[in-house]
Parts: sequence; structure tokens; C-alpha cells
Amino acid sequence: MIGSHPRHFAILSAIMRTGWLKGVVLEKREEHVPSPGPHLSTALEPLFRTHFSRRASSEARFFGEIASQSNSQIGGFPTLEVTRGELNSEATRVFLASHQPDLIVSYGVHKLRPEVIAIPGSRAWNVHGGLSPWYRGVMTHFWPSYFLEPQFTGMTLHETTATIDAGPIVHQTGVGLFRGDGLHDLACRAVQGMCDEIDRVLASFEAKGDCETAPQPLTGRTWLNRDWSVDHLRVIYDYFDDQIVNLVLDGVIAGREPALFRQQV
Repeated sequence: MIGSHPRHFAILSAIMRTGWLKGVVLEKREEHVPSPGPHLSTALEPLFRTHFSRRASSEARFFGEIASQSNSQIGGFPTLEVTRGELNSEATRVFLASHQPDLIVSYGVHKLRPEVIAIPGSRAWNVHGGLSPWYRGVMTHFWPSYFLEPQFTGMTLHETTATIDAGPIVHQTGVGLFRGDGLHDLACRAVQGMCDEIDRVLASFEAKGDCETAPQPLTGRTWLNRDWSVDHLRVIYDYFDDQIVNLVLDGVIAGREPALFRQQV
């Protein structure tokens, strides 16, 4: 179950390579480069456009070819295309159940209702674009850089539960810091890290029928859409000129390091 942006197709491609893919639920997401909207001030509009155009540019460089190939290959698998409103429909539940999956993996779709993915004999895992428990919720590749700890950019594969990004952790990947990387390059490297390792985690699951997990502590924070505003972009682009990674590498900014839970595969 994936969204429709290039980073989502990158994870799909990694799962395709395992040979175990049975079907795809594809949620049509919002435009990859959204419009600023009529209520955004003329002072903030350039920041908004810069942020989302840079995201599109980074994802095109990292995943453009992969996304194109995955999109063309998806026709070889049973596919249900849905809108956000249709994601938790009876049609989705019936589609999932018809394939009798051992495991349902989601990435880039909106919140799933438990009854939709409660397929007998199946498990459900979610690929979260952030390091839980420190950065749960939305825009969790943005907040680490905003708080000057880009080393906390990463991905968390966890069991899907009714609470957002709170299920037991199956596997986490961090990200290396490379000079010259901006915020969105860092996010793409995080996604690539999970793409490089998810096949081995799935192979371990297939071989053992289960995986070790780590419970999520109650610390950390779940970030909501209302927590973010375009004004936050001033810190990234106006004040730091999107050079936060370089400042960490130069020792100007220092901070804590995440302790990741990694599957032994």
C-alpha cells in the first residue's frame, strides 16, 4: 500500500525485487509540488515554492528513474487505485483479503483503519519516514533539521497499530551526512537506506515467520499537520541557507546521536 510520489515508488521497487509482491493499493496523493494557496502572504510564497520545488528536484535525482520503472511495472500486478476517501473502504478490504497476504506493508498512505487491514493470517507493517519515537507523525524528515539534529533523519519500519507510528519497531535505518546535502537530499538518502535493507528484513520474516521487535517508549513526540507552518522554512532557508548538514560536519553544530533498533538479518 503506497502513495504516488517518487519516494513511495522507490520502496515499492525494493519490495518488487523480493519476488513476493502479490498486489498493490495505490493512493493518489496530493500534487508533488502543491500550489501556495490564496491565503499565503507574498513574503512567504517564494519560501513555499522553494521548499517543494527542491523536494521534487531531489526526489527526481534520487528516484526518478526508479519511480518511472516501478510505475510501468505496476501493471503486472493486481492494483487498486484509491483516493484518500476510498483508502479505508470496503473495496480496499476486499481487495486485500482476496490476495490472502502474509504481510501488508504500507508507506505514504493516510491512516489505515484497523478493520481494513485485519486480514486473517496476515500481519501489517508500516514504513514511517522518520525515526520513532523521537519523530512520529508527519513531516518528520523536516523537523530533525529544523531542530539542528539532521543525524536524526531516518526511517522506521514498525507494526501497524491504531495509534499513528506507535507500533513495535521492526527495523530502523539512519542516514549518513554528506557535504553539500540540503534538507531534501538528506530525506532521500534516508528513504534509500530503507530501500537498501527492507528486502533483507522481509527475507528474515519469510524464513522465520516473524521478526524480533522493540516496544516504543512513551518519550518523543507525534508531529501533526497543524504543528508546521511556512514560517518554519525561514530557519532552514533564510537563516541557515539549507546548509545545516555542512555545519554539523564542520563541528559548528553538535548534538545527540540516535540509538537505532536494527533487525539481525
